[in-house]
Formats: sequence, structure tokens, C-alpha cells
Amino acid sequence: MKGASIVLALVLSIAASASAQDYPSKPIRLVVPFPAGESIDATARATAQHWSAALGQQIIVDNRGGAGGTIGSDVVAKSVADGYTLLWGNVGPLAIGPSLYSKLPYDVVRNFAPVSQATTLPFVMFISPTLPANSVSEFIAYAKARPKELNFGSTGIGSGIHLITEMFKMQAAVDMVHVPYKGVAQAMPEIIAGRLQVAFNTIPAFLPHVKAGRLKALVITSAKRSLLLPQVPSAPEAGLPQLIGSSWHAVVAPAGTPAPVVAKLHQTLVTALGVAELRELLVSQGAEPVGSSPDEFGKFLRAELAKWRPIVEASGAKVD
Repeated sequence: MKGASIVLALVLSIAASASAQDYPSKPIRLVVPFPAGESIDATARATAQHWSAALGQQIIVDNRGGAGGTIGSDVVAKSVADGYTLLWGNVGPLAIGPSLYSKLPYDVVRNFAPVSQATTLPFVMFISPTLPANSVSEFIAYAKARPKELNFGSTGIGSGIHLITEMFKMQAAVDMVHVPYKGVAQAMPEIIAGRLQVAFNTIPAFLPHVKAGRLKALVITSAKRSLLLPQVPSAPEAGLPQLIGSSWHAVVAPAGTPAPVVAKLHQTLVTALGVAELRELLVSQGAEPVGSSPDEFGKFLRAELAKWRPIVEASGAKVD
């Protein structure tokens, strides 16, 4: 019986190896769990183009938006683990969702096989030009003198933008009022006019307004400065070393996807991210290419799950 088990394991191993050598033999579906036209969709499509070339097979982007990215993520979690259905996920459904949703239909650690973190998009703290503050320390002093008088905007309860601001509130010990919007377009005129005082966001949408003097940028939530806003200090430089967070993008496959297939996906994705044309495009969109190994991304993902849980709990955000 023991010998039969060994033979079966050997046969399965040989079959998996042969399957990996032939992979991919047909187009791959890359599920983006947000609507077409959003920044995550643009980044996914740009990457898919170069990734397809590296893989030698077409990658078809499939937008499955809804419920903060959890609907599309669940589609991939329940797909066949053969490497032909992948998820272009982000911090929302993969790191924040498990703490935000009381009934999430998938388990991030058990139902997904990490492939790679593709990019990281740090947030920047933008404030209205009507405020007298010109640095984070000045803003904190101003806010502490006016508890609950300042409003901060977000793209929805439990969004990354909401929670990075909650992280800032905790670390700076300030009390501000949350005003959720449907999107950046609705919040933009409010903060420029001064009816909204603060908004964290990724760089591209706000960059033209900073350059035109219609907004002030005070700090970026990363350990280093951005090439797009080199004058804005990093979180450690601004005296907030723990204010580190980003709207990262990553690729995961259904759990059980053969290791050689995952390895090939990772290798070819890293090759794509190394193409100068793609790197320049991603940087212009406020995204920094990463290309971590499956093991590195797995560790990063578990750390992100642990990091955002207390922030979600402290904010009181919950989705049933």
C-alpha cells in the first residue's frame, strides 16, 4: 500500500511537471475586481500587455466589480486552480476586507496562492489651501486646537483612503470628522474650496492641483519620497515613522495552483515589470513596480492583514 502511494505521488509529480512545461497553452483570464476605467484597471491592463508578451500567451482582463472588490476576488477564489484564472487584487479585498466584512466568502490565506506584489502606490496627505498649515507638524497643531472641526474625505467607509486617514488620526492624536464620497471627482472641488480640509489619496488625480497651487501636499505615506512630488517629505522625515501604507496591487491565483505554474507566472511578471516602457508608465501613474517572490508576497500579505485589522476596529467601520 505504501509503495502504491509513492508511485501515485510520483505519477502526479511527473504530470504536474509536464503540465507546467506546456503552460500556458490558452489565454489567461486576469480578473480585476473593480469597474473598467478605475486606476487599478488601467494599471492591470498596462501590465497585462507586457506580461502577455513575456508569457507568450494572451492575458484577457475581466472586470468583476462590486462590494469593494470582494465579488471579483471570490470568483477567483472559487476558480479551478490551473493557472488560467488569476486575480489582480489590491489592499482592499485582500488586506482590509477580512476585517471589514462580517461575512467574507473567501479566506485570503487559505483560498489564494501568492504570485507577486506588482506595485505599490503610497498615499499623500493633501489639505485645502485655505488652511494656514504648511507642514504636517503645523497641521497637527492646528487640528489639535480644533477637535472635530476639520473634515476629511474618502472614497467610502472602509476604503484604503479612509483607513490611512484613521491611521494618521491615531498616530497624530487628532480628531477629525469623516465625510465619505463616491469618488475623488466629488471630493476635489470641496477640498479646493475649503469645505473639506483634508484628503489622503494616491498622487496622479491631485498632482495638477498641487502644481497649480490649488492644494497643499504635506507628507507621503512611505519610507521614501516620490519622484512625482520630490518636495514632499516621507512619513519618517515628517516625524510619523509608522504612517506607512499604500494602495498596492498584486497577483494571486486560486489555492492549489501547481508551484511550477506559480513560478512561471512570477518569473514572467517580473520580466514584464522590468520593461522600461511599463516602468515609466507605472511611475507616471503614481505606482512603483515591485515584483516580489511568492514567498515574499505571502509574508507581506500576512503582515498587511495584521496591520489593518486594528485600524479597521478603531475606526468602527463594518460591512454586513
